[in-house]
Parts: sequence; structure tokens; C-alpha cells
Amino acid sequence: MAIPAQYQEPADAAARRAVPPVTVYTLDKLPDFDRSFYETVRRDMTLVDTVVVPPRDARAFEVPAGHLFRIRNNEGTQVGDLNLWNADDLSERFYSGKTRALHATHISTGDRLWSNFPRFRPMATITHDTLDWYGFDEFGAGVHDVIGTRCDPYTNHMLTGTDYNYCCHSTLTRALAAAKGLPLAEAETHVHDVVNVFMCTGYTRDTNEYFMKASPARPGDFIELFAEINLLAALSTCPGGDCGAGHSSDTAPCFPIHIEVYKPQEEHLKGWQPTPSNSYGGGNNAD
Repeated sequence: MAIPAQYQEPADAAARRAVPPVTVYTLDKLPDFDRSFYETVRRDMTLVDTVVVPPRDARAFEVPAGHLFRIRNNEGTQVGDLNLWNADDLSERFYSGKTRALHATHISTGDRLWSNFPRFRPMATITHDTLDWYGFDEFGAGVHDVIGTRCDPYTNHMLTGTDYNYCCHSTLTRALAAAKGLPLAEAETHVHDVVNVFMCTGYTRDTNEYFMKASPARPGDFIELFAEINLLAALSTCPGGDCGAGHSSDTAPCFPIHIEVYKPQEEHLKGWQPTPSNSYGGGNNAD
């Protein structure tokens, strides 16, 4: 809260605060995570592409439906920002707010990355996460958040009065523009809220302000995802490095992030189909 409360507590304030919470979207309503299927798909898979994202930069890459991709910290602790689009239609993209509402503020193995309306479907499923041990610490922080937006030059300019064009928003914009042959201004309209991969974040318990702390990731850690549809992805390497001190600057030690794309054995995908679009057919009509 920016300023102290201006209104006196009512007599029944304690009773109002004591109303028990109700989970909005319970896990039993979501599609099951078929661990057996994903473990089978991973068996004897073939590495078909590698991408190295340099420090304070971003790269776009494609992942065909039914393939897997790993995002790896190989050389040092580095946070990255992930965008996902339908490779055949940029208007369908990752929806961080609904992913957060359906799963949690921080995501891990078994969680899905959902797309925006009207298709609204899983774009990718997290199959492995070497940081799943972290959970939530004493500060309320977790890893791989879907609450932060991405560092950007607009907020940075508002707060500091300076221009910095190596923010994740800017590097993701340039990566998408290069991949699709778009002008920067057009590419920017498609860049969206992210999965903050490897980032350790939470909300302060007294003021509920967003905070970050040094990522617990170490060389060798990775998060792995299965592409439920044809994906175009873009990943940035945050200028904050491990985001333990700040972001949007050239002062933090930064490292490359490595991406690996894997193709499963054909027989392991037998009977599997890319996720269909959401079947809601009401068209938002009042009738």
C-alpha cells in the first residue's frame, strides 16, 4: 500500500478477515499430468537443435509439436525470460495470468503453459525441473515465476530517466523481429508477459511488494518442456544475471543460456495429437 489507510477499521474487521479462502481452480479439475507418457517420450530422444543465447541478448527458436526443449544453465547462474507463440499464428501466445491462476505463482514439473483466448489450450507441459526441490523459502520466494512481466525500457526510463535497450523486452523484440522478418515496432506488439525461468521471486509479507533474490540455479540445472503445439519460442538472458542485486544494467555478471531441442522416437508418440483449440462455442452471445 503506497500510503497509510485513510479509513478506520469497522467493528467487524476481524470477522471479515477471518473468512476462509476458497481455491478458485482446483487441481482435480485440470487435465491429468500423464507422467508415464512424458517419461516414455523422453526415452531415446534425439538432439536435433541447439541454441546459445548470449549474455544480455535473446534468441528465437522453433519447437515442433511433440518435441521437447531444455533451457540450461551451463556456464553460470543466469535468469531468462521466455515467450511462446503458435509458430503458425503469432496471435496465439502464452497467457501468464491464466497460467498463474490455474497452477501457481511459480511453476514446475506437471504444470502447463496456457495460451490466450480464444484458443486457450496448453502450449507446453513442464516435464522435468532440476530446481523442483526449492519449493518456497522462508521469504515466500519460489523459482520460475509467472508473476513478473519482464524488465523493459519504458519502466526503466520512468524510474531512472535513462534509456537502456538491453532489457528483456527489447532483446525479445529484436529476436522476434529477426526470426519473422518484422519491423521492430510490429514485433514489439507480439512480445508478452513471460515465464521468468530460473528467477527466484516472491512478495514481501508486510507490503506485498514484488521482490527478487539470487537464483539458486547452478551450472547443470535445467527446465524441460514438451511442445503440445508447433511453437515459436524466444528466450532472453536477463541483464540482471542471477537477479540477486538488480536488473536493467551492465553491472551484473551475465552468462549464456543453452537451449536444446529433442525429437522423440516416432513410436513413443503413437496416438498422441497436438492439443486442439478450446471447445467453447458460445461466441460470447447473450442468447
